[in-house]
Amino acid sequence: CLPYHENKMTLDYDKLDQWGLPTVTFDAEWKENEYEMRKDMVAQAVAMFEKAGYKDIEPWDDPGAPGLGIHEMGTARMGRDPKTSVCNGNNQLHAVSNVYVTDGAFMTSASCVNPSLTYMAFTARAANHAANQLKKQA
Repeated sequence: CLPYHENKMTLDYDKLDQWGLPTVTFDAEWKENEYEMRKDMVAQAVAMFEKAGYKDIEPWDDPGAPGLGIHEMGTARMGRDPKTSVCNGNNQLHAVSNVYVTDGAFMTSASCVNPSLTYMAFTARAANHAANQLKKQA
């Protein structure tokens, strides 16, 4: 799902996990834009196969429910303004300068590929920033 304001994640304090911690509830939905993008992706894929010489192509698409791609992300938006984002461009929390978010939380949307290498790159950048901050204090 794209980062629409109404797509959100909340903690459910009425439903606790085995350690007594609140469980996570995702409230998100695909909107017309995502459905149109999916239709376009399928049409482009068919066109590419036809151009490559394939015949009798039967496209299939199943958007499924949000979250089935197991790359949940976007709960700690990156941005310049603390009023509209959780962390800055170095993945550093606006509110707590010694905390860095380098998992998928800072990315408010995903592509169709595994984001692991992107996480690693942002983690390396955040680690470099943290190390430089420590050197300034020494």
